[in-house]
Amino acid sequence: MTPERGGGQGTVRTGVRDLLEGVDCADVTTSAATGAAVPAPPGTDRATAHGRPAGQPHGPGRSALLLGALGVVFGDIGTSPIYTVQTLFSPDDPHPVPLTADNVLGLVSMVFWSVTLVVTVLYVGVVLRADNHGEGGLMSLITLLGRRGRDGRRLSPRLVAVLTVAGIAGASLFLADSMITPAVSVLSAVEGVEVVNSGFAPFVVPITLVIVVVLFAVQRFGTATVGGAFGPVMALWFTVIGVAGLTQVLGNPSVLRALSPTYAVGFFLSEPGIAFFALATVVLSVTGAEALYADLGHFGRPAITRAWLFLVYPALLLSYAGQGALLLGDLSADGPVTAPFFLSVPSWALVPLVLLATAATVIASQAVITGAFSAVRQAVRLGYLPRLRITHTSAHTIGQVYVPWVNWALMVAVVLLVVAFESSARLAFAYGMAVTGTILITTSIITVVAAHQWSWPRPVVLAGGGAMALVMLVFLGAGLSKLAHGAWVPLVIGAALLTVMLTWHRGRVAVTRLRTRQEGPLEKLLTQVHDDGVARVPGTAVYLNRAAEDGTSTAPLAMRATVEHLHVLHEQVVLVAVETTQSPYVPLDEVARVLPAPCDETGVEQAPGRPGRPGDPLQVVLRFGYMQRTDVPDALAALDEREGLGIDLDGASWFLSTIELRRASGDDDGDGDGAPQAHLPRWQRGLFTATSRLTTDAARAFDLPSARTVVMGSRIEV
Repeated sequence: MTPERGGGQGTVRTGVRDLLEGVDCADVTTSAATGAAVPAPPGTDRATAHGRPAGQPHGPGRSALLLGALGVVFGDIGTSPIYTVQTLFSPDDPHPVPLTADNVLGLVSMVFWSVTLVVTVLYVGVVLRADNHGEGGLMSLITLLGRRGRDGRRLSPRLVAVLTVAGIAGASLFLADSMITPAVSVLSAVEGVEVVNSGFAPFVVPITLVIVVVLFAVQRFGTATVGGAFGPVMALWFTVIGVAGLTQVLGNPSVLRALSPTYAVGFFLSEPGIAFFALATVVLSVTGAEALYADLGHFGRPAITRAWLFLVYPALLLSYAGQGALLLGDLSADGPVTAPFFLSVPSWALVPLVLLATAATVIASQAVITGAFSAVRQAVRLGYLPRLRITHTSAHTIGQVYVPWVNWALMVAVVLLVVAFESSARLAFAYGMAVTGTILITTSIITVVAAHQWSWPRPVVLAGGGAMALVMLVFLGAGLSKLAHGAWVPLVIGAALLTVMLTWHRGRVAVTRLRTRQEGPLEKLLTQVHDDGVARVPGTAVYLNRAAEDGTSTAPLAMRATVEHLHVLHEQVVLVAVETTQSPYVPLDEVARVLPAPCDETGVEQAPGRPGRPGDPLQVVLRFGYMQRTDVPDALAALDEREGLGIDLDGASWFLSTIELRRASGDDDGDGDGAPQAHLPRWQRGLFTATSRLTTDAARAFDLPSARTVVMGSRIEV
């Protein structure tokens, strides 16, 4: 048993504000209600308390997974019919499409084949196969690049580096998309009140802002309470839009001609300019495709595939075809083209549809927000963002987390977008760029993974991947034509996030190198303790140490300070290094291992876990997956119970070694006070130190007992 966890008021600090302590990338995992470590669900054994078996999605059964996937995975792409067709013929478009029968058929054909090729073929058919122990998403995908192929060879480091940067760029665009999706989705649904009564138009933006603020305000409570309703609501949503579309198709079945690709090709041949620029809006029909892969770990490939093929895909195609049939029946400028989605139902069903659409867009927004939290968490654990405070909002679902700083930043961004663009049609011009960039990057990386690791026929892989990449490049080119009309927004946001993540990663590596020099070899300090006869005091001290990349152990700064300044050391010393693996989960029985002790004075290596000399520390390595919480006391207690190491965790004192980052005043090697300096360009120095201020408390991050944690620090200039 360990006492109350977390870095509360009882934490003793003998150094400055802690930055980059212990392991460089770790997340905070506390209960939303108490701030304490989240307990394992009832009936969960110790093997799964820290992580589930690789590749096993959560959920009690196939039906529950299917329903859950409907509520979480398909919310974004499922609400695209609300605004896609309307935006295609919007008068606000800088390159408007004339409303003619041929153009309607051509655009419906383009939408149909875009959804089919991008979502059904690319994502469902190929990308969902690229799981990292069951987890998906771009951050997981780039971790696959470092693995050996079936021929035993690795990719060249340069190619891996290039694709990794591309993957981080894709994740940055996904986060930019997370800002735009709630704005455009909720706006498009609330705009339905204008169809009910045009006098409600002035209230669209205020109503949207209220919904957005409430949506983000309740994030800290988690989605467990309302999450169970998401699936049934979305199942009803897809049924309604499918039936509404089918009704219109039955009234004008000639629209089914658009299922032939000849209409899409003919549209390009007859109106090449209009067709090209229209692609920037057609891409809206596949927004949310990336969510299928991002949420792979929650529901698994079978559930996502079945939900898509048997309900979502048919419902979307019927909705788009139904709107096309409605337009073919009335090509007037003031006809159904003003709101084809809402006008595809009878007047008596309009108000219920507006309410259902609002609920569906809130669910879609919730799914994207949750995806953003997950992406940020993975970036933190992989070392591309500082350790942020991450709170578990459910004791029963591992994936439900809340990141306060990210939540409020997203809310501010969404509010600004709603106020700036005021309509979903204008905001849609900015929407497509982030999606196109993410899909293009995913296509590039999955092509390499398929050719290298899956040993698929290389000519087939390169031809298919090249063709899909070419299609997405055309979409991207069309989107660039909307730069002056809002398409620059996701590019600027994505570029800013990419710069922050790459700068943090580079700065962290530089600081770690300098920190290693400050710490010095562990064996040298132990020899000093032994030769100088340093006094030993009763009790147990646990020092959190970094995991050295070259396998050698360095002395924790806190331990060195204790020896050199206090001239004492506890009788029992445990050094704990924490590693974050490239896998999402590590079973509890594989989390902890004991390192062999240093050689004794005769040069003979001792048995693992046994001191080489009397009083030498016990060295332990804890390995956590990048989706797991780093509960150090719990993992150490499990190791002690299994190995019988005799660690007194109930009375142990925990020591953290911390680094204060300070921006150097010039380009020299220091300011004369002996503080080592990490060499970064001047602009990166400021960005790195500013980003470091987001780092949360280390004691809370590792779930250490607050009343018995001591923080001791040093300083490095950047």
